Amino acid sequence: MNDFEEAKDKVMMGMERKSMIISDAEKKTTSYHEIGHVLVARMLPEADPVHKVTIIPRGRALGVTSYLPVDEKHTYSKSYLEAVITYALGGRAAEKLIFNHYTTGAGNDIERATNLARKMVCEWGMSEKLGPLNYGTKHEEIFLGKEIQQHRDYSEKTAIEIDEEVKFIMNACMVRAIKILEDNMEMLHKLSAELLEREILDSEEINKIMRGEELPPIPKNGSKDDVPEHVKELLKNRDSVPNSSNEQ
Repeated sequence: MNDFEEAKDKVMMGMERKSMIISDAEKKTTSYHEIGHVLVARMLPEADPVHKVTIIPRGRALGVTSYLPVDEKHTYSKSYLEAVITYALGGRAAEKLIFNHYTTGAGNDIERATNLARKMVCEWGMSEKLGPLNYGTKHEEIFLGKEIQQHRDYSEKTAIEIDEEVKFIMNACMVRAIKILEDNMEMLHKLSAELLEREILDSEEINKIMRGEELPPIPKNGSKDDVPEHVKELLKNRDSVPNSSNEQ
């Protein structure tokens, strides 16, 4: 199962870059950033469960938090989308609270959250102020890879209102994320310290920490204790089986 888990992470999050040199300060910032995502998501009942968090660089990211939905969704509620935006901004909120500064690590989070907020306003009619209207007609070219272009079919005044609504959603979710972390500051420090030490925390380990339980010591690489008992038994039985090959 460890091999399957590693293969899944490689496909979803990219290859590990353990050889990448990261300073202790940057590693600490990344740890708090990722735990900001984790803790905010854990405190939102509408959010997807956290599957794993790591500060081992993968792909272009210094840290990654992955989520595993309980079931397959085909439609998304407004409360769910707001929860996604909120925990996406959890990393930036943690940076602000702990270090009182922002880093470029939140760039991708902000981009995804902003795109989601704009779709809520322009495509899915989830703005009370602008109503159930679609803003921006999409035109799809029939050649050159079917490039999609969006035509603005609304006034300059409406464009300003759209920007204000997107900004309102983003700011409201940011305030919500900060409030969650402020209310759980002790857990934020505790989870960040464990992640900094272990580099990877799965959902079970996160649950244990949040319940106040102690995690087992980190096993040494290559130790006999790392080998599961059923594998030890198979190896023992293999050595006792006579060689059945026909020697010529």
